[in-house]
Amino acid sequence: MKHAFIHMQSGQYPVALLCKVMGVSRSGYYASRWRKSSQRAVDNEKLVAQIRTIHHAKRQVYGSPRIHAELVKQGVFCGKNRVARLIQQAGIRAKTKRKYQVTTDSRHHLPVKENLLNRNFETTAPNRVWVADISYISTHEGWLYLAAILDLYSRRVVGWHMAAHMRTELVTRALEMAVKQRRPEPGLIHHSDRGSQYASEAYQNALIENGMLSSMSGKGDCWDKAPMESFFKTLKSEQVVGQKYRSREEARGSISEYIMGFYNPERLQNALGYQSPNEYEQTQSICTWVA
Repeated sequence: MKHAFIHMQSGQYPVALLCKVMGVSRSGYYASRWRKSSQRAVDNEKLVAQIRTIHHAKRQVYGSPRIHAELVKQGVFCGKNRVARLIQQAGIRAKTKRKYQVTTDSRHHLPVKENLLNRNFETTAPNRVWVADISYISTHEGWLYLAAILDLYSRRVVGWHMAAHMRTELVTRALEMAVKQRRPEPGLIHHSDRGSQYASEAYQNALIENGMLSSMSGKGDCWDKAPMESFFKTLKSEQVVGQKYRSREEARGSISEYIMGFYNPERLQNALGYQSPNEYEQTQSICTWVA
């Protein structure tokens, strides 16, 4: 305590005077400060090693907020600013995100639905609101198109399908997977853009058969389905960028592994209080059961 007091007051008074008043030797004070400084360096070195382990285990996609959250999950309690500083000093960087490109073709004369979601991205239970969209991945064989469906409650990808085309079958197969996995009750809101695949008679009939309400974004408004676009940005920056897929099959396996092996079960989501989609659903289910 005496050494700590001297250190706190050393900016205002000479150390020699403070040591005399507190009844300690200057050599003892400086030895104490050196030991603390050395221990801090040792602790920082150990923390950087833990940070590197997390960064590697999480596919080099986590920045300082998610790395800090993961450290806390592992029982390592340290400040956010300290983690951010050590990450910067160690030159550890998350993969950067690339700009998302729109693939929607709304130049058709099919009926479009009202925007029931209206950018309200909050929902209180799973299988209340699903958001759907299409993206693409480059391979040496040509484009591979990905249709995915996200449960807005947990940001979990509940259905997806990939093909070499963007016909209605692409999105229908993704919907079939989502329905099979989740078995939603009637009344679920299915939100998409105005693309011809989602506006098609076949897809709209599939929604009706499953008791779903169709909702569509405004014309050319990407913000109306922001969570879905955010997922595609994350997928591309964390799994696709830098890859040179030799075939569509190779890309298909890579993307499926990312969704099932990392995104749903492990990737921490800021919107979920730094929990993964699977973890969030499990945690909320337990809380509801206890309540």
